[in-house]
Amino acid sequence: MTACQRAGIVVRMVTGDNIKTAKKIAEDCGILKPGGLAMEGPDFAKLPDKELDKQLPALQVLARATPMDKYRLVDRLKQLGEVVAVTGDGTNDAAALKKADVGLAMGIMGTEVAKEASDIIILDDNFVSIVRSVMWGRNVYDNIRKFLQFQLTVNVVALITAFIGAITQYGTPLKAVQLLWVNLIMDTFAALALGTERPTSDLLNKKPYGRKSSLISKIMWRNIIGMGLFQVAILFMIIYAGPQIWDLPENGHDHPTKPTVHYTMVFNTFVWLQLFNEINARKVNTDLNVFSGIHRNFVFLGILIGTAVAQVLIVEFGGYFTSTTSLTAVQWISCVGLGALALPFGFILRLIPVPLEPHEKPTEESLEELEFLTKRDKTKRKPYQRV
Repeated sequence: MTACQRAGIVVRMVTGDNIKTAKKIAEDCGILKPGGLAMEGPDFAKLPDKELDKQLPALQVLARATPMDKYRLVDRLKQLGEVVAVTGDGTNDAAALKKADVGLAMGIMGTEVAKEASDIIILDDNFVSIVRSVMWGRNVYDNIRKFLQFQLTVNVVALITAFIGAITQYGTPLKAVQLLWVNLIMDTFAALALGTERPTSDLLNKKPYGRKSSLISKIMWRNIIGMGLFQVAILFMIIYAGPQIWDLPENGHDHPTKPTVHYTMVFNTFVWLQLFNEINARKVNTDLNVFSGIHRNFVFLGILIGTAVAQVLIVEFGGYFTSTTSLTAVQWISCVGLGALALPFGFILRLIPVPLEPHEKPTEESLEELEFLTKRDKTKRKPYQRV
């Protein structure tokens, strides 16, 4: 219960029990706080909507309630713009479960009607499983945002590089097969890597995402635009100044069809920039440490290493098919070194303040005692399932 409240979730009890019994249980569970409102169903039903809306923020216990009272409570909260989750196990709860944004039915005590009307079934009828489902839900949402941040950065850089290269008569530095490798293979693996980030109790330190919260936040736009401009600057340096820096024959205006060291370095640096920026993409909030927990995500590390090995093979042995040619040790070190600059630059970007949305502001209280929720479930039984 405390976990939900610290995570910004308002927990209300709706029961058919006597109000004295309901208040005592609610106080023991931490639902009814000092100054909180406890109301009986008949009084609740008599209130007009405008008066009820004024009482709802303080309402914590609704006793002697009918199924219609529960349904009306859900409806009024949704009318006020709240995201509502409802638990229930009886047939009479079906209407409220269906009306709620998220209906959670009990897997053991719940009736089949309640289960059919719900979105999630709590298999062990344990409130801790609800807390865990909230944590996993926030984690999935964050993982989607991580991939969006990474993917948009890749696309912005590729588009600007191809466009500017074309209008300055340098041709398209990134060839079709190279872009196919980046977009269809490397980004697919990146989605898998970023999508396997496991939840931590820190997710419960934040307020819930609002109904109207932007999928791409101001923090993400800062990271996308800032990192995109940085990568474009690195690639343009190689395109226009690379022949002088590394003493290479310039591709120039003749648009050679044969693979060249010059454009191979452009492609190689571009991929290494994305590989290191994939680590930056692990954070889409105010956290500064992008390496936290990375040692526990073996899928992420495996994909990162596998993609790096594949890139070496493509550059060294791709030849005409991938428009690449072998590079010297100095050229390889230069490409990887320039790509690695994405990490310190990403750290600098995260120091630039931007306006935060309400859910991005951490709560003051710590949730260290909830670390057990992130440990592996030794029972081998899933706490909830979607239907």
